[in-house]
Amino acid sequence: MKILAIDSCMNTSSVAILEDEGLVALYTVNTDNTHSETLLPMIRDAMRSADITAEEIDAYAVSYGPGFFTGVRIGVATVKGLAFGRGKPCVEVSTIEALAENLEGFSGVICPVMNARRGQVYTGVFKDGVRLMDDCCMMLDDLIPVLEGYGTDIYFVGDGYELAEKKDIKNMRKAPEMLRYANGYSVGKIAYRKIKNGEGVSDSDIRVNYLRKPQAEREREERLKMEGKI
Repeated sequence: MKILAIDSCMNTSSVAILEDEGLVALYTVNTDNTHSETLLPMIRDAMRSADITAEEIDAYAVSYGPGFFTGVRIGVATVKGLAFGRGKPCVEVSTIEALAENLEGFSGVICPVMNARRGQVYTGVFKDGVRLMDDCCMMLDDLIPVLEGYGTDIYFVGDGYELAEKKDIKNMRKAPEMLRYANGYSVGKIAYRKIKNGEGVSDSDIRVNYLRKPQAEREREERLKMEGKI
């Protein structure tokens, strides 16, 4: 099974092509360029390098959130467009779960952290491939005692790594920098397992998973509360 997998939920754009769980091609860019500029050319180049045509792709995978709202939308819309009318399964993969997959085989607690601003992070907790905490958005300072309570090594991954590194966290261990960023290969590996379990959806059914409302909507609600209108 040939899988095209992408991740564009944060600053990093990553595209991978897999044969089952085996890596065929991987393109990753971590720059200030927008995903709308980088993603489609990366997909084109990855497919050319792998000598694979669109007709040969058997399934599509995308990290569907959480993350930057624009990046999440671009990734999901891109997969919807590529898969449209082809009748191939599409797989929604949690950005948090994909980040944890980067550290597959590490012992201890794996904690993806994505900068959600205002001291908050999108996060989840994993150990030995088992999820210990559902994806959520919470204050980093509230997350730290939860992690320390497991009493084992703690590995952070994600663009919130530097935020965690500035904190005095017991048992924090350094994760290799290469493994801290979004990785289309991890998205594809998870997608392959989901497809085998029958968890694929149609292109029209792919969702987004923001975990919280967009900032503009949150600020509007705060303003209305202050004005006593809600």
